[in-house]
Amino acid sequence: MTHALVHLCRHGQVHNPEHVLYGRLPDYHLSDLGRAMADRLGEHFTGRDLAHLRVSPLERAQETMAPIAAAHATLPVVTDERVIEAWNHLQGHVLNGLDSDLRDPRLWHYLVNPLRPSWGEPYATQVQRMSAAIRDAAVAADGHEAVIVSHQLPIWMARRSAAGQHLVHNPLRRECTLASVTTLEVTDGAIRFVGYAEPCRDLLPVKQRKGFVAGA
Repeated sequence: MTHALVHLCRHGQVHNPEHVLYGRLPDYHLSDLGRAMADRLGEHFTGRDLAHLRVSPLERAQETMAPIAAAHATLPVVTDERVIEAWNHLQGHVLNGLDSDLRDPRLWHYLVNPLRPSWGEPYATQVQRMSAAIRDAAVAADGHEAVIVSHQLPIWMARRSAAGQHLVHNPLRRECTLASVTTLEVTDGAIRFVGYAEPCRDLLPVKQRKGFVAGA
């Protein structure tokens, strides 16, 4: 029987003064606060029975993984495209404030179907790729624990699927704040949600503690 705990970590805060929905765009790195969050995650997992590390290819995820990997220097880090951010037709746009690009009628057709959603990668597709990566991580860590550093929406989709919840949701109600840890139990390929933690909660501004930050 294969059994492991797989911890899904969202990356730390990104330097993004223009408030762009950065999605999969390159060259978005952790801010000073984000690096402090990454260090805190490294401390959080020090002493844990980790046997496998896996990470999104995007810079902000790689930088968040670095302190965790440093605390478990004997473990290789696997970069996995399957745990990357969801693709989004609106990446590169500013979606908040008076100058929001959503005022442009040419973008409105991306908003017509929140059930799929029409603005980007289908929720079900995210679950499929995340679940495959989670199962592979569990096999690699069999009898121990694994860490995957990924992004808010793919983590939230994996959690809702593991908890037997509908994938369609209100983005403002996601429980997946910056540098949070969503823990899944994987037994013979069956994935079950078992816990959620915010090791960096005290580092976050109050307005960001509910979890939703565009572009994450």
